[in-house]
Amino acid sequence: MNIAVLGAGSWGTTLAVLLASKGYPVRLWAHRPEFSAKLRAERENQRYLKGVAFPDSLDVADLLPELISWSEVIVTAVPSQALRETVTGFCTTSLDGKILVNVAKGIEVGTGKRMSEVLLEVLPSLKPAQVAALYGPSHAEEVAKEQPTTVVASSPSLRTAEIVQELFRTNMFRVYVNNDIIGVETAGSVKNIIAIAAGISDGIGYGDNAKAAIITRGLAEISRLCIRLGGDPVTLSGLSGIGDLVVTCLSRHSRNRYVGEEIGRGRTLDDIISQMNMVAEGVLSSKAVYDLSSRLGVEMPITQAVYEMLFERKPARQAIFELMTRDPKSERD
Repeated sequence: MNIAVLGAGSWGTTLAVLLASKGYPVRLWAHRPEFSAKLRAERENQRYLKGVAFPDSLDVADLLPELISWSEVIVTAVPSQALRETVTGFCTTSLDGKILVNVAKGIEVGTGKRMSEVLLEVLPSLKPAQVAALYGPSHAEEVAKEQPTTVVASSPSLRTAEIVQELFRTNMFRVYVNNDIIGVETAGSVKNIIAIAAGISDGIGYGDNAKAAIITRGLAEISRLCIRLGGDPVTLSGLSGIGDLVVTCLSRHSRNRYVGEEIGRGRTLDDIISQMNMVAEGVLSSKAVYDLSSRLGVEMPITQAVYEMLFERKPARQAIFELMTRDPKSERD
């Protein structure tokens, strides 16, 4: 199969290398032409994945519509808030028989849509059975070093999920399948917000008790939203749920946890973002999910607190105090 990977950040590049290493013809596309030229000349992504050489079957593409026509599988690895703009660039290209695998984790600001919903809205020739999400606890830094990693391929079509499973699986990259794309996308997106909260706790100097509470009650929030959107709560016990939540809240590689940690130390969001060269998806997703949960009437107090700390500059200690002093509730609420 010919495979196009859209997005030359660390994760897009890692997956392009993984697929090319299996012998598939892969073409990697970057948003900026000058960056594409640099990737082509250096045969390595020195900005986002230094030290990982491109296999011979990995090329760098320039023209998006031509790339889409050439490909049989399209992997969308651009930041979630850029997905709509990116795929609009080939919305008139026929996608008959093609599979789209989205790996960006986020909820779109303004619409509250999951990434598969964005794809289906923008691409008129695309059918739900052609769309898959590849999510799970999978830091690019570790996958690129061929460290053991497990993820889930989810699609409304189990056959599509199985094709994606076979495409991506290696001896060190194990892929499971399910057909609950709503649950997978919801969990994989909201966990970034909870990771910001965990980082804020670290930045303030709180201990393991606080982080365990954030992870556990964060999972409860994700579950409430997942069920409200029509997802299966059982999905949350899997890789895109508790698996991705734990790794993102605890890992030194987590950009979302890092943003939270710096907020907890008193830095402003603008200052933090200006010094990062990669996107922390949870920042804008916190706004999208806060708006979505408010509209749907889903109680998500940690998400609300993160939104208020990021966008309303509520002091972190005040936000946590308000979380701790909310009215007593049953654990099942």
